[in-house]
Amino acid sequence: MVTEMGLPPRAGARPHATASLPHSQLDQQPKDTQELDSVLAEAATWPYVDQQSSRIAPEGSRALVLRPDAGTGPAEAFMVGREFCHGHAGGDSSLHATLPTPLATAAERTGWAEPHYLVHTGQAPSTVVMLYAPRDEAERDIILRLVRASYEFALADDNRTSG
Repeated sequence: MVTEMGLPPRAGARPHATASLPHSQLDQQPKDTQELDSVLAEAATWPYVDQQSSRIAPEGSRALVLRPDAGTGPAEAFMVGREFCHGHAGGDSSLHATLPTPLATAAERTGWAEPHYLVHTGQAPSTVVMLYAPRDEAERDIILRLVRASYEFALADDNRTSG
């Protein structure tokens, strides 16, 4: 699992994002969805994970959801149902994910994430973050590590995997 000490700083200024719903990244998107597609495709191969349409993100967004046969982590490891992460459609290419609070704080501090808009309104726990759209392969690797941490957070202790 990614530790709070293992995150390098993200290059450049923090992207702008909406201060309303849908919570979207407004600039610094990649030229295409290749890196986002790669993150979601890799995560969909992990044990107990299905990729399906998000129940809460804009139409066309793809969610990572734990299967019913997986254990279940704490409630704050999910956004809705068993959905722990989703990638946004429509050229945004950012993701929303849940992370343990220390890692969410570290991801924000190092420039990879920001709290979800609903965290500021008290309608979502501090574990829900926007992960900024990966702009290249190196950033994709960091985002994939954070999505992996979200996955591990969502699993019950007896189903945790390493790597």
